[in-house]
Amino acid sequence: MRAVVIDEHGGPEVLTVREVPDPRPAPGEVLVDVVGTSCNRADLLQRMGLYPGPPMEHEIPGLEFAGHVAALGEGVTRWAVGDAVMAITAGGGYAERAVVHEDQAVRVPDGVSLDEAGGLAEVFITAWDALVLQGGLAEGGIVLVHAGASGVGTAAIQLCRMLDVEVLVTASAGKLDRCLALGATAAVDYRSADWVAEVADRTGGRGVDVVLDVVGGDYLDRNLDCLATGGTIVQVGVMGGGQATFGLAKLLFKRASVVGTTLRARSLTEKVAVSRAFEERVVPAFEDGRLTVVVDRRFALDEVAEAHAHMETNTSVGKILLGVRSA
Repeated sequence: MRAVVIDEHGGPEVLTVREVPDPRPAPGEVLVDVVGTSCNRADLLQRMGLYPGPPMEHEIPGLEFAGHVAALGEGVTRWAVGDAVMAITAGGGYAERAVVHEDQAVRVPDGVSLDEAGGLAEVFITAWDALVLQGGLAEGGIVLVHAGASGVGTAAIQLCRMLDVEVLVTASAGKLDRCLALGATAAVDYRSADWVAEVADRTGGRGVDVVLDVVGGDYLDRNLDCLATGGTIVQVGVMGGGQATFGLAKLLFKRASVVGTTLRARSLTEKVAVSRAFEERVVPAFEDGRLTVVVDRRFALDEVAEAHAHMETNTSVGKILLGVRSA
């Protein structure tokens, strides 16, 4: 099969597409003919040697994929050959074939193309898990989402709208209108405006129930300023730096929680539980039009270096898709 392989770490130019052996499904796994995948920030970090992927013969990045089941491992009963599935994975999504445990695979929603489904699972499962399962968000709550125009951000805005939750976002000036169009209550330019003051104004000084943050660094202390009593900060990325100093007294007085989470590092049991719950509770919302994959640009697998370079410009809104084969 053809796959994107990392032989050395560095810039987008180190990504090469070449023939490698097909993976084989172990007992309980399915082999998938991949139609679509996408670029995620973790893929860029892995390419640079900053976020190691799982051990494999050839280092193939890619945290998600969608396609048709091509073969069944021993004991598989949930799927049949030809079924359309999507999944998050620890790596290996940038390839013509990939394997996943049968219980971690999720059915592709009716009406969603396989190329778009290739950019669905990672951001929507991340956002839903962070907001609801980790953050305890409930109907009627208030959320602050940083990087609102990112893949996770555009997913989070839509999920909040679906849950009847007020969502405030930060983004760069040119992306604010897109966030508002998706359902954000307010969108603040993080470069020129005081988003802490804006949150206080919008909430009448109460603060927000959950902060979903992909930035980290010096945002942590300001996130605490934005948090309501008993609220939760869910940290899903550190684009702004992995070191932070914050006022510990604020955490105590607000009886607040800071939760760090990634999907890649979780056990198979945890990933299966999240995937099954996501399929039951969120996938139907794609079928009735409440949720959609926000697509920025599409690239072919051979254009993976260009796709990574485009993501590094930070001009994208939503997902950057990689087409692997025709459906």
